[in-house]
Amino acid sequence: MHGGFDSDALETGLEETEELTLPVFSGLFSIEAGGRRETVACELPVGKPLTIGSGRDADLRLRERGVSALHCSLQLCDGVVQLRDLDSKNGVYVGGARVGGAIFTGAGGTFVLGGVSVSVYPSGSETECSAKFVPGLVGRSASMRRVAELVHRYARLKKPVLIQGESGTGKDVVASALHSLGKRRGDYVAMNVGAISESLADAELFGHKRGAFTGAVESREGAFEQAHRGTLFLDEVAELPPGMQVKLLRVVEDGVVRPVGGKSIEVDARIVSASWAPLRGRVASGQFRGDLYHRLSTLVIELPPLRRRKSDIPELARTLLGRFEPELGNRRLSSAALGRLVAHDWPGNVRELSSVLYRAAVAADKTLIDELALEESLPSLSAAGPKPLRGDQAAALLERCAGNVSKAARAARVPRSTFRSWLAQSTASRGGESETEAETTADP
Repeated sequence: MHGGFDSDALETGLEETEELTLPVFSGLFSIEAGGRRETVACELPVGKPLTIGSGRDADLRLRERGVSALHCSLQLCDGVVQLRDLDSKNGVYVGGARVGGAIFTGAGGTFVLGGVSVSVYPSGSETECSAKFVPGLVGRSASMRRVAELVHRYARLKKPVLIQGESGTGKDVVASALHSLGKRRGDYVAMNVGAISESLADAELFGHKRGAFTGAVESREGAFEQAHRGTLFLDEVAELPPGMQVKLLRVVEDGVVRPVGGKSIEVDARIVSASWAPLRGRVASGQFRGDLYHRLSTLVIELPPLRRRKSDIPELARTLLGRFEPELGNRRLSSAALGRLVAHDWPGNVRELSSVLYRAAVAADKTLIDELALEESLPSLSAAGPKPLRGDQAAALLERCAGNVSKAARAARVPRSTFRSWLAQSTASRGGESETEAETTADP
């Protein structure tokens, strides 16, 4: 197995041709499970346990190796979701720690079983949308299926598209997909307008004629001419200088550019722009022209941050590790390591995930990337360097947090697995049994 997850594979007896049966209930929470083969979702019933597994008796069947016939159950009661491990072979992981159970409240949470990431979230926050292939885009969560639907819908249209999303969410991938799926005959030209000095912006965007200025020894086409009958991708458009905003508005309105030192030229370039900064807010503060914003945002695609589509993390991790394989060799994640990936908030999104996995793949002594190699590769934990606690100190902190291991681990700024090891030192020093709570409160 390449670029996958390490778990003791279970023979489930599932046939490839069998259709997955999804129960449909009316409830307060829904779940979404993402694995190697597919991403599935359903609502939770109220009061009645929902079993998850690979066997025929499971309410929600996951056709993934490493998932037991009856792996775990979820039960919604009094507004909270209770997770229980049903004596599975490969266990249930929350935040990198193997647990006997967990409780999800409020915004829900995420857990891992057999290489599958399962997200629990309030019903109504996601909507169903058919899955469509988008080149370069990885993820089959409900939010990414909506993105794929919009990409296909907008690809063949000529009007400008604005792609909004945090840094590292894949705005350039979506822009390229809009061009390839639209099948425009011209080239795809990408330009980071935020990196262009205002003095050179005219020549870069609109071109120049020979002798137009000192150093112009020959004529040069600008980005608009290069993208004629194709697509021009303007990345970081929010950083465009005010003077260039006026000139860009004219081109968007009438499709005519004027090279420096030359005559006006008609161009047919489909404009796709992107910004990590919310342009509407920039307009309100006077930093961006409202008329240009309304032209560029005729069609809008919002890319969700990785923390809001954690069911995609297993597939993303597999894909990224596969890309590293020619250089670093075959690597796969342990279930605990995958659980830790799912628990992280990923402020840098997919770009940060890629960097962390690369470092972990380099740090791993063997094919398996375990939790230790992963923890050393997560800057948010290793760089902060939290001070280790003695067993009695960990026990005291747990008492202050009313016995909530998750809350105590967050206060200590360490994974729950690390905090549990500190607690084990405390119980060992007292000659008692190791405290490995069968049930804890999961991160929201």
